Amino acid sequence: MNNQVVVNQVLILFFIIALGFIARKKNVLSSTATKDLTSLLMNVTCPFTIFTSFRLEYSRAALFGAGQVLAFAVGFHLFALLLGLVIFNRQPEAVKRVLRFTTTFSNCGFMGFPLLQSVYGKNGIFYASFYVMVFNLFLWTVGIRLFSGKREEASWQKVLANPNLIAVGLGLISFLLPAKLPDPVYAAMEIVGAMNTPLSMLLVGATLTEVQAGQLFAGWPVYYGSIVRLLIMPFIALITTGLLNFPPLLQGVCVLSAATPAAALTTSFAAKYDGDTRLSSRMILLSTLFSVVTLPFFAFLVNR
Repeated sequence: MNNQVVVNQVLILFFIIALGFIARKKNVLSSTATKDLTSLLMNVTCPFTIFTSFRLEYSRAALFGAGQVLAFAVGFHLFALLLGLVIFNRQPEAVKRVLRFTTTFSNCGFMGFPLLQSVYGKNGIFYASFYVMVFNLFLWTVGIRLFSGKREEASWQKVLANPNLIAVGLGLISFLLPAKLPDPVYAAMEIVGAMNTPLSMLLVGATLTEVQAGQLFAGWPVYYGSIVRLLIMPFIALITTGLLNFPPLLQGVCVLSAATPAAALTTSFAAKYDGDTRLSSRMILLSTLFSVVTLPFFAFLVNR
């Protein structure tokens, strides 16, 4: 793919982020509307985007590629967990929890899907769905324990009830079976799913208004965490997929998923388990701001 096309697509997404920022600042998007639209995104538009991405002609090559992404995602999340345990071991407990969490969990669904859909189309979403499936499995089990410190807190019920995970399961069944849903049903789902990209980016922009500039840039842990999240982790993904000879599409999906900012749920987890909500909010917002530079950089590297 032409590098200029990739850069243009990334810039389009960040232009929509800027619109979301302005809309929230001017109260065109209220805090209530932002919460409601986030719920709509996670429970309707994103699952529809995932499900319709499986409307591909069955091939063993596609299934094998999905298995490659799945295996990579498992290994990558395990490595990220171990890395976080080692490099942040001397930090205060509250800081340690946030930075370990953001090292492991990226915004691969909320921000990764729109980026991959823009750059790679439906095929990008198809393969990214398997990466995000692993992300959700780790998030609602290991992710909870990172903040709570309790094995029993892990919630398999939440894992299995996740709408995006359900969409992957149903989409995979649809991909494997010869019988398909009627065209009007797919068309309706695709129309709704098409809202995923602009809605995601508008909401990312809206969240950037929540922390004052003076608070946002104070303290070194947020910079340390952002460097690990936005540079070290995607570089590891780039090197690993290169050594494993992943095809360009699969490498792009894995690297760009790993290159997205800190997971949007970081603050929610911190609040629920008495973590550092201020640091977690700053990590999300600052890493999202820095990704304006780092995401186009890694998009360029995987498409050169």
